Amino acid sequence: MNVHTTEGKVLKNRYYAPKGGLPPQTARMDERAVFTNAYALLPASTMTDIVTSNLPFWVNTRLWVLSRPMSGFSETFSQYLMEVAPGGGSDKPELDENAEAVLFVLAGDLTLTIEGNTHDMTAGGYAFVPPATNWSVKNISSERVNFIWVRKHYDVVKGIELPTAFVVNERDIAPIAMPNTDGKWATTRFVEPDDIGHDMHVNIVTFEPGGVIPFPETHVMEHGIYVLEGKAAYKLNQDWVEVEAGDYMWLRAFCPQACYASGPGKFRYIIYKDVNRHARLVSPYGGP
Repeated sequence: MNVHTTEGKVLKNRYYAPKGGLPPQTARMDERAVFTNAYALLPASTMTDIVTSNLPFWVNTRLWVLSRPMSGFSETFSQYLMEVAPGGGSDKPELDENAEAVLFVLAGDLTLTIEGNTHDMTAGGYAFVPPATNWSVKNISSERVNFIWVRKHYDVVKGIELPTAFVVNERDIAPIAMPNTDGKWATTRFVEPDDIGHDMHVNIVTFEPGGVIPFPETHVMEHGIYVLEGKAAYKLNQDWVEVEAGDYMWLRAFCPQACYASGPGKFRYIIYKDVNRHARLVSPYGGP
């Protein structure tokens, strides 16, 4: 894998991690959560204790399910927001042998083992795990660990080699400025765009204050967007919504999207999109 390094420069990053809990009984029900036929917005404040889930063969762990395949909406991926307490983790995290994964650590220290090779992942740590891979995760520290987990069925193509596992940290990869933006809009890519073996990209996008997507992106790729830091005004379909650190946006294919980084600091998010494969001509749900 070819990446653009920062030649040892340490980047200071701040990532929002959920705290759980519940609002007090005196709180106003004044919330931005919305689900439409084109997009969903799950604000950080919706990540409460009463909407967590557990998973088989995981211990001392809970999660928020941010998205899952839904007929007629977004169909290619699922995204979790994991919380692993000290001593927690799993020796059998994935039960679907067709599922590939990307893990991104938001807070804490996560020990990841892939086919017998152990990696210590701190905040900013990023791992790609191919399908049918023997892997496990442990929290051997004294603090909780939060990480994003993106899952997708790998779309096998005869004659295309399955991509291999890798573990990096975003601080070791230099963001690439988008053309004609004067560096105000940049993307941290963990996989080269022309690597046809990968059928999904999970990148980090950074906007300097005042940076914009100045046109409504409208495309076939689905998105899961978790805001790592900062705030922005985001155009989703026909609506302008305010988003901030810890919010999650879930976009179906062809939902128009644009944004304006409206805060005093950087606006950053980690984004999933499906790439590099033919469009399905038969629905995976059995319909035409």
